[in-house]
Amino acid sequence: MGSTLLEIRDLRTHFVTDQGEIPAVDGMDLLIHKGEIVGVVGESGCGKSVTSLSVMRLIPQPPGKYAGGSILFKGEDLVQAKEKRMKQIRGDEISMIFQEPMTSLNPLLTIGDQIVETLRVHRSMSRKEAYSQALEMLKKVGIARAETILRGYPHQLSGGMRQRVMIAIALCCEPELLIADEPTTALDVTIQAQILDLMKKLNEETGTAIMMITHDLGVVAEVCHRVVVMYAGKVVEEGTVREIFEKPRHPYTQGLIRSIPKIEEDVKRLYSIPDNVPKPGTVKEGCRFAARCEHVMDKCLRHLPELVSTTSPGHRSRCWLNAIEEVAN
Repeated sequence: MGSTLLEIRDLRTHFVTDQGEIPAVDGMDLLIHKGEIVGVVGESGCGKSVTSLSVMRLIPQPPGKYAGGSILFKGEDLVQAKEKRMKQIRGDEISMIFQEPMTSLNPLLTIGDQIVETLRVHRSMSRKEAYSQALEMLKKVGIARAETILRGYPHQLSGGMRQRVMIAIALCCEPELLIADEPTTALDVTIQAQILDLMKKLNEETGTAIMMITHDLGVVAEVCHRVVVMYAGKVVEEGTVREIFEKPRHPYTQGLIRSIPKIEEDVKRLYSIPDNVPKPGTVKEGCRFAARCEHVMDKCLRHLPELVSTTSPGHRSRCWLNAIEEVAN
């Protein structure tokens, strides 16, 4: 495991609305080492994307605000960084792939112009040099007819091709951290597999650390080294992929894994966790998952458990059941 690249400590990202201040991320802790692929999973509304946008400092202020905590990138607190410094970091040291490439690419510029622009902003090179490097980058992400694609526009490409272009733009300056927010959403299964294989290959070849935001546990099992499970703005469990899939400790993680269809099982109705993620700020005390948990106790309704280590090194869970299991053992 490499040295620490990104460390999020007690991050609190709130949004000011007519109904008051809403905590979208409420005490987030996350650690990513150099060269590591970490999956951040959870249902829609749990705070995954807000966390990633917070790291990039792309939360609009107002209505958003950083209410507390720190985001340490190579020891530098990005929450306190000036906008000029963030412009240097974005696209160079940290890059991001967004959910929908069609809305992320400029429809009025050719693919080549968009890659060249990124290179020239962060690297001292002529347009000719940047164009040559853009061509090599498209080839690196597996795009055939790279010369033709460079002269084309986003609307002329398929979804999978646009996602490859987004990866090429994100990696052209060789960032140390790549944030991928649902990179395979809206792609068919075959293209999803190709994109995931590409990201694994680039991670192995370049050593770029990846923060993979997803709700798809299949994606996590395919590419990630560690998993962080979020629920209602907080981390509820974290550990290696093997630990999370083979011995999940938090009832929410257990529910997510039970929800995965198994080809060898013949069931009439697939399992699903009852009810929905609570709206941010509506749970004032106790465990955020208590209303949906089949193991709920009186203590769960009154006190929020801490994220504590389990019997496995590096495996942590936020559940009162852990304390009961330790006493039993």
